[in-house]
Amino acid sequence: MPDGKSKAAFDAQPFPLAELFDFIEDAVVWVKDHDGRYRWVNRAFLMNYTQAASDTLGNLEQILGKTDYELSPPYLADQFRMDDEQVLAGHRVINRIEQVSQADGTASWNVTNKIPLRNGKREIIGTAGITRPLQAEGQKAPAAPGFETVLNYLSSHYQSAITNRELARLMHMSVRAFERKFLRNFHLTPQKYLRKLRMRLASRSLVYTDHTLVEVALSCGFSDQSHFSREFRRHFGRTPREYREYYAASGTKTGASGQ
Repeated sequence: MPDGKSKAAFDAQPFPLAELFDFIEDAVVWVKDHDGRYRWVNRAFLMNYTQAASDTLGNLEQILGKTDYELSPPYLADQFRMDDEQVLAGHRVINRIEQVSQADGTASWNVTNKIPLRNGKREIIGTAGITRPLQAEGQKAPAAPGFETVLNYLSSHYQSAITNRELARLMHMSVRAFERKFLRNFHLTPQKYLRKLRMRLASRSLVYTDHTLVEVALSCGFSDQSHFSREFRRHFGRTPREYREYYAASGTKTGASGQ
């Protein structure tokens, strides 16, 4: 490990095109130094951490300078660090298909790429990576074997009230058996999954569209703006308006990590 060398190298390293990555909604992008500390992340990743960590990691300042062992469960951090060591040795990770944790508590199939970063002397000073949903590459993979019908139904009907009985019927199971199986696979109840799905879609809409708060609320399955604002604040620790203003203002600075 370099003693302070990586910090000095990154302090002098500009990222003139970094802002472009803040406009790619489904791409999580990050840069780490030689010691595995996050030095830059894009907005999509910061938003993902905000949702995954109940807003305790929602500020950029609370992510930069930290390692995966401070931001992710140990079993994931070990995996990320092993990747980093390979990349720091000069290898690249190209179009690897893997499961990546999502903000709603599930995992999705992603395509991940990682490369070494070099200074002017061609010395490796860190790593950079990007991961995107596999579907974005025009390919298909099972998101959760046996649950495809239910997940597709939730994605298509999240604007409406959905009961566990409806979902169990799609699986040809009793309600109790379905609830147990869903919880075992996703570590969330079906209704909590639905709420997180609505919150994720609402947060994206607030940042990436100009829809009014009422329009966002209704389009994401909330009865009215007041209900939406209460639930959103409970989930993120910010009102929808504050959330929109925060990410609009920090768009050129923020980012994502987690790999």
